Amino acid sequence: MEHLSSVPERQGLVIFLNGTSSSGKSSIAAELVRMLDEPYFHMPVDVFHAMRSPVPIEPGDLDTVLHRTWRGYHRAVAGMAAAGNNVVVDHVLSAEWRLRDCLSLFVPEDVVLVGVHCPPEELERRERERADRPTGLAARQVTQVHAHGVYDIECDTSRWGPAECARRIKDFLPGRPRPTAFERLRAAA
Repeated sequence: MEHLSSVPERQGLVIFLNGTSSSGKSSIAAELVRMLDEPYFHMPVDVFHAMRSPVPIEPGDLDTVLHRTWRGYHRAVAGMAAAGNNVVVDHVLSAEWRLRDCLSLFVPEDVVLVGVHCPPEELERRERERADRPTGLAARQVTQVHAHGVYDIECDTSRWGPAECARRIKDFLPGRPRPTAFERLRAAA
């Protein structure tokens, strides 16, 4: 049996998809993990929220529980990457502290920050179609989600489908420039 100490040390790459609810992040992530040449883990934040037990949360405690969930999620992603795993994250940076937390945890040169954009009218149409999100949620998130304004690569899901967005991201990876968006954002913080 091989000793774990013989496993080469490396930092995993984090492909960080940031966009509003219903912008197409999960669909892009699903395409990415199918087409990338190395193993990747898709770690959507929605799965972390779904892992919570169905015990009712008092309205006054909801913000605290959600905050802890997001912080735990960030640390789980950072831990997977620190262990050498490649990760695709679909995230909603709809609160400034979320970006600051990620900047403090992730190795900035090993993060590809992807802006996932979609016009408000298309977001609203998708929300109505899904019926599992309140209509208008995405529109309320747009300003804050993209407030930091810096990306390594951007996709407009009203122009390109998930497979095309994923292909563009895959094609971007081999020659990604430095400093990365995370490096620039950390330096500006």
